[in-house]
Amino acid sequence: MQIREEKAERHTLAVIVDNEPGILARIAGLFTARGYNIESLTVSEITLDKAVSRITIVTTASPATLEQIVAQLERLVPVHQVTDLTARGAHVERELALVKVAGSGDHRIEALRLAEVYRARVVDATIASFVFEVTGTIEKIDKFVELMGEVGLVEVARTGIVAIARGAEAA
Repeated sequence: MQIREEKAERHTLAVIVDNEPGILARIAGLFTARGYNIESLTVSEITLDKAVSRITIVTTASPATLEQIVAQLERLVPVHQVTDLTARGAHVERELALVKVAGSGDHRIEALRLAEVYRARVVDATIASFVFEVTGTIEKIDKFVELMGEVGLVEVARTGIVAIARGAEAA
């Protein structure tokens, strides 16, 4: 008997659900109970009447495990649709981060210069600190945070990934 290990890959799932109390806990519980990891989780209402929400989940799993995750999500009553955006093909992923940097003199000037390079906006400024808003890929934000660590990084708040399929059709 030969056991074949499948390589785990990062996948972005878009889950359309009824906006009802407890649905997020049920979905998170599904992952927790089976030992699956959620790397990023974002939720937002997507209809004007606030009846439907979109949950974007980033996870790393083997193809077989991912198949189980999707099947188990689809079995939940409030779930309308589960789309693996990674498997579907071309999609856009973005994250937003607020990055607080404190410093004076050359560190302050360098923080502003780096922010300009990364197209980060100053959303708050005091004599001693800045709060930058930066959006982009995970890699871009990670690099921005790393560089700000060298000039006075104080705090970081990140939204998690939001993603949408490219093209004319809905996911």
